[in-house]
Amino acid sequence: MSKYYICFAFVVFLFASCFSVKEKPKAYTVEIKNMKFVPDDITVKQGDTIIWVNHDMMAHDVTEEGSKQWTSSIIPSGGSWKMGVTAAANYYCSIHVVMKGKIRLQ
Repeated sequence: MSKYYICFAFVVFLFASCFSVKEKPKAYTVEIKNMKFVPDDITVKQGDTIIWVNHDMMAHDVTEEGSKQWTSSIIPSGGSWKMGVTAAANYYCSIHVVMKGKIRLQ
């Protein structure tokens, strides 16, 4: 392998790394209204943030359904809670267990 080939490969790598665009994390909003999470099924990338905003007349929370790995505190009417997404999850409101949602990862 010639040193010219190695030098060319290094220049190509350096050039490509200068122009690679790393996508910034995004923020998504899930509204809580009429005893539902809207949308109740959301697809995001790992590292994105989801903000739950309570537009309902009563307090709710957001709790991971499987092993309760995470939960918000009580979100009062007009309040919000946000979380950086690290994994896909099913979640629900532990106060009103019929309210369910799903986080999918791209």
